[in-house]
Amino acid sequence: MAKSTARPGGAAGLGGFGALFDLKAAGFTDPVLVATTDGVGTKLKVAIDAGRHDTVGIDLVAMCVNDLVVQGAEPLFFLDYFATGKLDVAAGRQIIAGIAEGCRQAGCALVGGETAEMPGMYAGGDYDLAGFAVGAAERHQLIDGSTVGAGDVVLGLGSSGVHSNGYSLVRKVVALSGLAYDAEAPFQPGTSLGDALLTPTRIYVKSCLKAVRAGKIKALAHITGGGLLDNLPRVLPADCVAELDAGRWPLPPVFAWLQRQARLAAPELCRTFNCGIGMVVVVPAAEAEAARRLLSDGGEQVFTIGEIRRRRADEAQTQVQGTDAAWPG
Repeated sequence: MAKSTARPGGAAGLGGFGALFDLKAAGFTDPVLVATTDGVGTKLKVAIDAGRHDTVGIDLVAMCVNDLVVQGAEPLFFLDYFATGKLDVAAGRQIIAGIAEGCRQAGCALVGGETAEMPGMYAGGDYDLAGFAVGAAERHQLIDGSTVGAGDVVLGLGSSGVHSNGYSLVRKVVALSGLAYDAEAPFQPGTSLGDALLTPTRIYVKSCLKAVRAGKIKALAHITGGGLLDNLPRVLPADCVAELDAGRWPLPPVFAWLQRQARLAAPELCRTFNCGIGMVVVVPAAEAEAARRLLSDGGEQVFTIGEIRRRRADEAQTQVQGTDAAWPG
């Protein structure tokens, strides 16, 4: 599985105490390294309870590499940490297969990892995953959002579902609903609830890198924990506000179901979940159409969801308008 992820610069072979990577062989001339780490969170409990382990490895890679690309970095290599009480070889094989698939989607090499058996630490069947990704960007192509200004256009890239955040609330909703994970999903007829909720996080690396290298992007924000409201300010100058219009993209049925079941007000929905937008892209108004075409050609569902304006005193940096009409709850 690891060999299937080999790429220029790294052989993706396992067995040593460490892995080497050759930046020159990967084609970089003046690189800056970027590193990230993340996990899958309590979505793992859904996988464990549903008895399906083949997609959480994709989630693990996605959570790391999507954070790399927001800074303009190309993912180079990935390592995983898989901890359990007693190794279930069949489940472990599915998990690693998912990690390898995520690496292939991101174009990075799976160069190593750690499988830890810790009896007494984890209950039977439980496990945890963490991931570590290293990428690089040419120094002149790094993105930090510092050039974002009033009049810039905000694009949203469609998510594949809940991705990997908010699953403590998701699991509580499922428990209160009385539904089993093998029951039909109320929001996705013909699919089991477990399968629907385990849809893996979308990996945006290749499409976004293409737009970054074309010079079309000022800022990117990966919509993870904190949702739309708390992630955009991380890439905006202090004097800017992202004003979004909820009527410009559809709220996927899974979020409408969660909103109804949990009785969430729109602001809490926006702070907990991605609400159908997994990556936000800020571009100059003059480049908006070209960026939209590039991202669409890369396989993304692209929505023009708002614009950047000057911030007023004591105003939150993300405003989502029109939720009452667009997301009646």
